[in-house]
Amino acid sequence: MEQRTVDLMQKRLKRRYAAERRFKWYGRISILIALAFLLLMFINIVGKGYSAFQQTHIRLAMTLDAEDFPSDISDAEALFAADYSGLIKKALRNRFPEATNRRDKRALYQLISPGASYKLRDEIIANPALIGQTVEVWLTADDDVDMYVKHPPKGDAGGEPGTQRLSEKQRTWLEQLRSEDRLAKHFNTTFFKAGDSREPELAGIWGALVGSFFTLLVTLCLSFPIGVGAAIYLEEFAPKNKWTDLIEVNVNNLAAVPSIVFGLLGLAVFINFFGVPRSAPIAGGFVLTLMTLPVIIISSRAVLKAVPPSIREAALGVGASKVQMVFSHVVPLALPGMLTGTIIGMGRALGETAPLLMIGMMAFVVDIPGSLFDSSTALPVQIYLWADSPERGFEERTSAAIMVLLAFLVVMNAAAVYLRKRFERKW
Repeated sequence: MEQRTVDLMQKRLKRRYAAERRFKWYGRISILIALAFLLLMFINIVGKGYSAFQQTHIRLAMTLDAEDFPSDISDAEALFAADYSGLIKKALRNRFPEATNRRDKRALYQLISPGASYKLRDEIIANPALIGQTVEVWLTADDDVDMYVKHPPKGDAGGEPGTQRLSEKQRTWLEQLRSEDRLAKHFNTTFFKAGDSREPELAGIWGALVGSFFTLLVTLCLSFPIGVGAAIYLEEFAPKNKWTDLIEVNVNNLAAVPSIVFGLLGLAVFINFFGVPRSAPIAGGFVLTLMTLPVIIISSRAVLKAVPPSIREAALGVGASKVQMVFSHVVPLALPGMLTGTIIGMGRALGETAPLLMIGMMAFVVDIPGSLFDSSTALPVQIYLWADSPERGFEERTSAAIMVLLAFLVVMNAAAVYLRKRFERKW
């Protein structure tokens, strides 16, 4: 009888140990599946976006005849009004004289981006001594040409979608330029220095980055002091009654409210009632502050609770007042955790799109915002706008902008981890 009981217990132990091993493997497999999906997402984004960091340029020999410019070449305003687009067209006709009819000329002109004339204008205004000479100039190619160079045709399939938009003559001209080393890919500085544009080759993220910076600046200046102050009051000074319980419940519930609700609130209160400028970083900062406050309050209260009671008792025991005890002993020990929670909340605010769409920050804004009250967009909204564009060239720029956004989020989360490890104290 005893032997049978021992055997039965051993079988149960074996089944229990086997179940524990299976549970461990379930956890490992789940982690591997999650990592596989994450890796797949990164591969997809990087695979589509890395090519946006290069832009195709065409080198043309341009004869800058003096009669094509004002007589006073020292006058920058007069040079500004010269026909630089006509100079580019003239250089293209000189390079390909076989383009004689109207259709061929129009196809030839389409090889160069409409914004190339602005670059040529800036170079000549910066150096008027070029007038009267024949110079070699690298000009930005059109987005269809850029896609053709980055994704060349393969066999009879015609290449990647978008390369078929070039005619056979245009492809022949491009191959001639390539054979003469007049077709090359350069680092795409425009992507990091320009604002939005309807032409993919001229579009950049600088305007969206500046808009995101101003918006997060407003969010940080409002959410950190208000959130930390509210957490200190609720945790250290507020009496425990039904009103503080109601506030705590509401703060916890606000952390789970969809972000678009905060956008509707900002539209109704800040813009329609208080008259805050629409599409401005100041409005976006107010809305993101409402969304970030619950996260900061909850995380700050958690780190205040983690401070050992002995710290409070020791401070009060040597004669410190409650205010001195809180601000001289408790808050300095909890500050690293508060900063960590704030950075995590700011990281969430950086990636939000829905509340900014509700307050009009999805407008097409070309100019770089110069203040908190100028119309602007934000990087997540810029990604949304480009993803909705039918132009093939915007697809790679969408992925590239996502890479930049992810890089900022990784840096912010790394800063939060560093602050926690650097200033963390264990008791």
